[in-house]
Amino acid sequence: MLNAQHTPNYGGITLYGDYYDFEQLYEAIHTLVGDEDQCPASYENVRIYILSLCYDLRHAFMGHREGTFVDNGMTENTLKFMNMAGTTKNIYLSFNTLYPQILFTIAALNDFIQMREREVNHPEWDTIITSIRQFQATIIQSLEEVLSPHAFKMMVNNMNHWSVDFSNYYVQYIDQLNIRFLNWDREKRVKNISVMAKRIVEKGTEYQNIREKIDELSRAENIPVSDITFNEDYPNDIDW
Repeated sequence: MLNAQHTPNYGGITLYGDYYDFEQLYEAIHTLVGDEDQCPASYENVRIYILSLCYDLRHAFMGHREGTFVDNGMTENTLKFMNMAGTTKNIYLSFNTLYPQILFTIAALNDFIQMREREVNHPEWDTIITSIRQFQATIIQSLEEVLSPHAFKMMVNNMNHWSVDFSNYYVQYIDQLNIRFLNWDREKRVKNISVMAKRIVEKGTEYQNIREKIDELSRAENIPVSDITFNEDYPNDIDW
């Protein structure tokens, strides 16, 4: 079963799960967002950004990320009673993801869920939608454990209040929020998690200014918006 916990210095979330948890989520996200020829052109940049999570998921279940042992509910006495040889531990895989990135991902996935709900006969029973909803709920539950009741309520209200349409969303803004978030200390990070969520979904003045600058550069250089990247680098060593 998927589990999420904040990293020690609130840089983001550590997502835990066994091989099959990660494989199932990986396949569900890939199916939901589709291939390039299946996704509306207005969502292509968002689709690619969401798939960056799949990159980590794939490397995690290939053994290229972290892992830890967890109790599996079995005891030596139970194994002896069942006349079975085995272990009392399972391996859980894990990897870290930044708060702005994961907040954007779980919010933007809603648009793809809505698309799929229009395509399938019984969306309430669709295993792909169910897997994604479980993943979203896991992240939200971890946030409820980190934030104060007031901050959590404010974050959820903001994410539900703004009628966000993520089509043609300029994902460069998420990179800016990621880098800004990493430059803060532990205390400032935890105080601003809900603020990050609000910034992402409201698409306010800051977002609009960045969008305008990217459009200007795109026209001046005659290059696609997707080819323009934020001009500040991520730190080599992230203080998770």
